[in-house]
Amino acid sequence: MSYWILTSSGHVISCVTVQRLTNADQQTDEWRKKMEQYDAKIKERLDITNFIIPRDNSKPFNSLSLENDDTEFDEEFLRARGVNDDRGSTTQGKPTPDTFDPYLNMEVGLPRGSDDNLLHATVKRRALDDNGNPIGTANKNPILDSRMYEVEFMDGTKERLTANIIAENIMSQVDAEGNRQMLLREIIDHRCDLPTTNMNGDRKRKQQQSTIDGWTMCCEWKDGSTSWVPLKEIKESYAVETAEYAVMNGIQHHPAFSWWVPYVIKKRKQIISKVKSKYWARTHKYGIRIPKSVKEAFDIDKQNGNSYWRDAINEEMEKIKRDAVKVHDGDPKGLVGYQQISGHIIFDVKLGENFRRKARYVADGHKTEIPSSVTYSSVVSRESVRICLTIAALNGLDILTADIENAYLTAPCREKCWLRAGPEFGSDEGKVMIVKRALYGLKSSGAAFRSFLATRLDEIGFVPSEADPDVWLRRSAKPDGEQYYEYVLCYVDDIMSISHEPSRALKQIQEQFKFKKDKMEPPEVYLGGNIEKKRINDHDAWTLCSMKYIKAAIDTITKAAEERGIKMNQTTKVPMHATYYPELDTSEELQGDDITFYQEVIGILRWAIELGRVDIHLEVSLMSAYQASPRRGHLEELIHIVAYLKHQPKLTLYFDPERANIDESIFASGSSPDQFQDLYRDANEELPERMPQPLGISVRITSFVDASHAANKVNRRSHTGFVIFVN
Repeated sequence: MSYWILTSSGHVISCVTVQRLTNADQQTDEWRKKMEQYDAKIKERLDITNFIIPRDNSKPFNSLSLENDDTEFDEEFLRARGVNDDRGSTTQGKPTPDTFDPYLNMEVGLPRGSDDNLLHATVKRRALDDNGNPIGTANKNPILDSRMYEVEFMDGTKERLTANIIAENIMSQVDAEGNRQMLLREIIDHRCDLPTTNMNGDRKRKQQQSTIDGWTMCCEWKDGSTSWVPLKEIKESYAVETAEYAVMNGIQHHPAFSWWVPYVIKKRKQIISKVKSKYWARTHKYGIRIPKSVKEAFDIDKQNGNSYWRDAINEEMEKIKRDAVKVHDGDPKGLVGYQQISGHIIFDVKLGENFRRKARYVADGHKTEIPSSVTYSSVVSRESVRICLTIAALNGLDILTADIENAYLTAPCREKCWLRAGPEFGSDEGKVMIVKRALYGLKSSGAAFRSFLATRLDEIGFVPSEADPDVWLRRSAKPDGEQYYEYVLCYVDDIMSISHEPSRALKQIQEQFKFKKDKMEPPEVYLGGNIEKKRINDHDAWTLCSMKYIKAAIDTITKAAEERGIKMNQTTKVPMHATYYPELDTSEELQGDDITFYQEVIGILRWAIELGRVDIHLEVSLMSAYQASPRRGHLEELIHIVAYLKHQPKLTLYFDPERANIDESIFASGSSPDQFQDLYRDANEELPERMPQPLGISVRITSFVDASHAANKVNRRSHTGFVIFVN
């Protein structure tokens, strides 16, 4: 049974699972004494001075165990209070709502002044009203979050802003990966950290070092902040400014500068005209500083007065120590056949999880020997997914998807490895650890997990199909006795179950694997496209829409085309000009970055075709033949295809289960089945030897083929195209 704990203002802050007492206990003094102990225990444990506990003394009630601390409840309560917090103060030595507030210590650029210049500011604390209560209420959607915060600028001035304003500014200043764009004001200092050891054991600096590694530049940004940036990064975004700084400070003759600075100075005007200078700060994500090491993570927590990164590391390493490694007490030299590896922590911020800090322990697999066995994990093909979606609608089957949590760590390690524990292992630092599970980063981990998952699917009666080994099928029956096949599709750790009761297969898989958040839900996104079930002609059909991908692609290509002086046609209604022949194009050949841009656009459009834009398939195929040496006219015609997509951004691909209604009389006269029989007397349909027994409603495959005979104006070659329909 559960009990709700309320604040004095009536807000629910937690639900407590407690121990039941008997009716007889309620009528005794012992019962009242237990209630007093219960109240005192809650005050002490949860650090709440004013709270209300609704009770109905006429019924049995629940109470917290006074003998044993419920650590899971404590943690859940404090996390919940971080979202629905009703206090803004901090108490020495005890967690407070601010400790779990993801906005605190965020860094953001805020537009201020007549020119709306971005000024660097830091979120310091929750803003309080006259009664000392935090202002505003939380919401999982940052835009609807009305909590008020105090932000402090670099000059010490402070302002009050709501969470949605802070989130809006952060999101407008970051790229797709969450990195903030930094605009350079000037480079103010430099340093070179390349120590080495001479024969006497004394440390000295390498004076003649041609590589730019080890060089960092102190940059002052236009928001007023400063940071040290590696030379190899700042020269890519601000080549001219970096070269000019080197000349002004007399370091242009150093080997790290001498090979590129003269060229940049000479081509200054051309570079300025072509390069749109911007540096995406990889030190921060969504305004949150990203550590590069465990020590730096602990230092950030110490500076911010919280334990975000430490908690993320502890959560990850608890799984690693419990499941993936075991302590070896002996001498590692006795581990015959084992190779030593190292590992490191990768840090990230999860935007969709309230800016949760995430740490992932990764093995340095690139340093190990290549295993003799298969090292990759196969994945279900895109064609298989489309066919199975069609079969699902045809047979009235439901679909659920799930994502396996920490997938690789569930599988045994195929490589014999050991490592020496680093600081992320806490009290086990320095110990020798034998790797038991397939750590992320090891070469064979993908194959190890796939084999482990395949074993489980085999145990519950699924067999892989002959055409695609990642499409698993199992014979089943509906409640009315109709026989059919249920399917499981595997894309590494993403599982799709297609069945009359899809949760049954997923629950059988879940007996051995844990799903993320224990979720089983219908599919919504597949490889960048939106999947949705729709109604067409009085029956259901799954659909694939690529509109979001297309719009993002159009924006990216349009900006790059404008920088190259290519204007996009705003009224085009066809993918390619009818009178354009790419083989006859004699415009100037593209050079350098323009060739790369041409190839990038081809790649973007090819993926659009994979997501259903079959209306540009022919045109993109024709233009793909000129990737090695494209011309200016080829690029302009490629941009014309993008302009067509801009005019027609939405096209939905329906996996219609109904049979195609084809009038065969539209084909060339004089060609009848009898004539084909005369030419191909011994023709028979080839079927796989181990083809499973057909079950469910049958499908019809229809193929069309055509060719542009001798259409190429130069070499008279043809292009042949195929269209294959499944229903």
